[in-house]
Amino acid sequence: MSSLNRRLSLLARPGHHESLTGIRRGIEKESLRVTPEGELSQRPHPRALGSTLTHPNITTDFSEALLEFITPPLGSVPEVLQSLEDIHRFTYSNIGDELLWVNSMPCVLGRDEDIPLAEYGSSNIGQMKKIYRRGLGKRYGRLMQTIAGIHYNWSLPDACWELLKTDVSYTGTLQDYKTEGYFGLIRNFRRHFWLLLYLFGGAPAVCRSFVAGRQHQLQPFNGDNHSLHMPHATSLRMGDLGYQSKAQEALVVCYNSLTSYIENLRQALTETYPPYEKIGIRDPNGKYLQLNTHLLQIENEFYSTIRPKRTTESGEAPIQALWQRGIEYIEVRCIDLNPYAPLGIDAEQMYFTEVFLLHCLLSESPATDDFEYRQLLDNQHRTVYQGRDPALALLRGNDEIPLRSWAEQLFGELEDIADLLDMNMSHGEHRRAIDRLKVRLEDPQQTPAARLLAEMETSGATYFQTALGHARQQRAYFLDKPLTPALISEFQQLAEQSRIRQANIESIDKSSFEEYLATFYAQYNFPLS
Repeated sequence: MSSLNRRLSLLARPGHHESLTGIRRGIEKESLRVTPEGELSQRPHPRALGSTLTHPNITTDFSEALLEFITPPLGSVPEVLQSLEDIHRFTYSNIGDELLWVNSMPCVLGRDEDIPLAEYGSSNIGQMKKIYRRGLGKRYGRLMQTIAGIHYNWSLPDACWELLKTDVSYTGTLQDYKTEGYFGLIRNFRRHFWLLLYLFGGAPAVCRSFVAGRQHQLQPFNGDNHSLHMPHATSLRMGDLGYQSKAQEALVVCYNSLTSYIENLRQALTETYPPYEKIGIRDPNGKYLQLNTHLLQIENEFYSTIRPKRTTESGEAPIQALWQRGIEYIEVRCIDLNPYAPLGIDAEQMYFTEVFLLHCLLSESPATDDFEYRQLLDNQHRTVYQGRDPALALLRGNDEIPLRSWAEQLFGELEDIADLLDMNMSHGEHRRAIDRLKVRLEDPQQTPAARLLAEMETSGATYFQTALGHARQQRAYFLDKPLTPALISEFQQLAEQSRIRQANIESIDKSSFEEYLATFYAQYNFPLS
């Protein structure tokens, strides 16, 4: 019996499958604030939304105009979606006439320097956040940092881990077993996430302004010189025009163990990189240009499709937290905004993602090597640019296999996972999501990427005009049903409390910024033994 089938049988037993009701999931969703005409907002972060440094639900990513909405980890898909919807409604009631851009690829952009960096106040940690972003702009350009997406946070409950641990007679601690299990999930995710790009990629086109002065292989769309695309593209955001870096191409991070992962990442965090040395740390006037000259300024600069995560204390380095306390949850980072869903994601996609992640966790997950690592990058590139081409084949071992054939094999296994999860639900939501999305294998025109290009072709509108139309529709959707007075009051209190917390942080800072940085980076010196 395969590892997958054995674990499915174990978890399906009476009294066991209920453990899966403890799965927690949360969403971090980015959206650009734009003017009614679709230009990047130059306004500061609205005070009514609270402090971006300390608010638990509303902050910013790279730019002052790039909002990030964060739900707490919750026990069901409907709860997460409701939380995200409430955040959207409160935000829309406090940004005046502005819109939230609903596509991953940005609006019409001008010069790099016209993209405002996010502000986090005068505290040491606030300064560190801004300088880090200034460094990203120096290294990769600010335009790339305006791309938006969704991060999906997911964890399996301890009760379920205990069952799996006992089944294999694992003699280590539960946390050690969880950490090994999550790394197995990550390896399998990287092998198969091309399926998510195919099914849910929603970024087949961009505005010409996004690639101005850059080399690319994109083609004008139906003679429209304002819109560039690839005919069978899925998610340009996940290709070399998006969160990719020539500097990081040589960085091979190994997910075979916590030790190998931290060793590889720590090397990139502590060793200088000559091209970044040329930028320098400060300008002639003493202004910080970047935090350091290393390949990575901090862990977040590593552009991975999935990350092992552990909640950190204030000022704690993420890899320090991972080494001390192990993996707590995983963060999926390859999800495009769906312009046809007001929240950028819908319940069907979330139910599918849960099935997919549990499949990655329960399936056998052999260690990876450099050969497979390069294959995975190749498969990602092929799916980004040619994913909806019926003739596309992907690399698997020493062979090539048609994407559709491989996907059909995976769907067969996903059906069993969905049935397991639905043992705790009355309406079969997981299996329904699998059955509905399987149709996209036979009919790629049902994917978000194909729908967007078809809409542009039918209407004759540019990518920008089409995206702006969606943003206006969704603004009306959120403003049409205001929050209850009780929820408005709750959000207002959160905003006020966040401003107070930021003021407190700024008032108690005693060390210089240089001392603060030195203390932070000293955390990378722990022994791996």
